[in-house]
Amino acid sequence: MNAIIITGGKTTKNFVKEYLNTNKYDIIIAVDRGLEILDTLTIKPDYILGDFDSVNQDVLRKYKKENINITELNPEKDLTDTHSAINLAISLKSDKITILGAIGTRIDHTIANIHILKIAIQKNIDIKIIDENNEITLIDKNVKICKDEKYKYISLIPLTTKVENLTLKGFKYLLTNSTLNIGDSLGISNEQIEPEAEILLEKGILIMIKSKD
Repeated sequence: MNAIIITGGKTTKNFVKEYLNTNKYDIIIAVDRGLEILDTLTIKPDYILGDFDSVNQDVLRKYKKENINITELNPEKDLTDTHSAINLAISLKSDKITILGAIGTRIDHTIANIHILKIAIQKNIDIKIIDENNEITLIDKNVKICKDEKYKYISLIPLTTKVENLTLKGFKYLLTNSTLNIGDSLGISNEQIEPEAEILLEKGILIMIKSKD
């Protein structure tokens, strides 16, 4: 099951349209203002979720008249709308979750959205955040990465206090059995120079950010 979550943040209808046209998915979950983008594209989501504090209320009323599963959250809640959407995707047995948006001017929300990816990788679910310029994932085990010409840089930032015995192969800047501590900037702006690169680690979680610029 491949779930697409369209949430708030800095994204455009053209980006969402292109992504949906070029990638396979099984369900779409619209989160709050993400519903407006889908509406402009005349794409009906399978689920709508949020406290609806930022969505156009006329758009929301339109979909309330249709046969769509809508979950309205209390604005005074413990989880963010995006967190609740990830939980919904997990409950629907998704083994792949892609979040479009989730990065914007609210730095607190952006940081939280990156951190909550952890709830999916702890269940061995492939999850990532994508916008026009970035792709963000978490890494907690050894992985091989195929070179993606869309992205110039790959940055690796510790999410946990330490990432131990980290080895990088196929990158411009290599590491061998190194430790990255939270707060280190050593992993910023690396580049993949081989068709296939490897990230090997013994313990900890990395934030991997692929960037176009």
